[in-house]
Amino acid sequence: MKTHKIQNSRNPIGSRIKRFNNRTVIITGGARGMGASHARGFIAEGANVVIADVLEQEGRALADELGVHAIFSRLDVMSYKDWATTVAAAEEAFGPVSVLINNAGIVRFGVIAETELAAWRQTIDINLTGTYLGTRAVVPSMRKAGGGAIINISSTEGMRGNFGIGAYVASKWGARARQHPRQLDSPRCYPHPDDSRAGSGGVRGVGKRLGDSARGRA
Repeated sequence: MKTHKIQNSRNPIGSRIKRFNNRTVIITGGARGMGASHARGFIAEGANVVIADVLEQEGRALADELGVHAIFSRLDVMSYKDWATTVAAAEEAFGPVSVLINNAGIVRFGVIAETELAAWRQTIDINLTGTYLGTRAVVPSMRKAGGGAIINISSTEGMRGNFGIGAYVASKWGARARQHPRQLDSPRCYPHPDDSRAGSGGVRGVGKRLGDSARGRA
């Protein structure tokens, strides 16, 4: 008996619908490490990615590696000007921003009694205040996109704490608290369901929410 394969022209057998097709994603601290893994994951899911980092050489090299769906923008997360430039570059290259991954972060080691104020402030500024500035910067663009997601990458230390990294622990606790649903007064921006997860978990966690928002434009 002769058999025939029946294919759906919109979703041929063997192909897979990508969850972030044509979505614009900004990833802070995206030049290397976990940020670079986020970038690769979103590209694999059809997104257009802005690698935002102070590490220009590594960021540009990664953007070149990822191809036409990625660009690099120099971003110091504590700079209003850099945030405005990065959002503008994202919109010009790919359209309004749908996803912001607040991934940039640092850690300074030392017990509280021996931690200099400058080191404390730098950690809080980058890991916590930077997420606030990023949210302020992208919300107008997300409104144009019809919705979006802001993911603050935290840490297990933002849940349990640990010895010798007091400033880091405080910053990650703060990032989790700021992402609580009751704190999200930015319309159409959703929290990560579990901010302690990172890497590919961040991509998985937001996929269904963005898909629901895209379908219903709610």
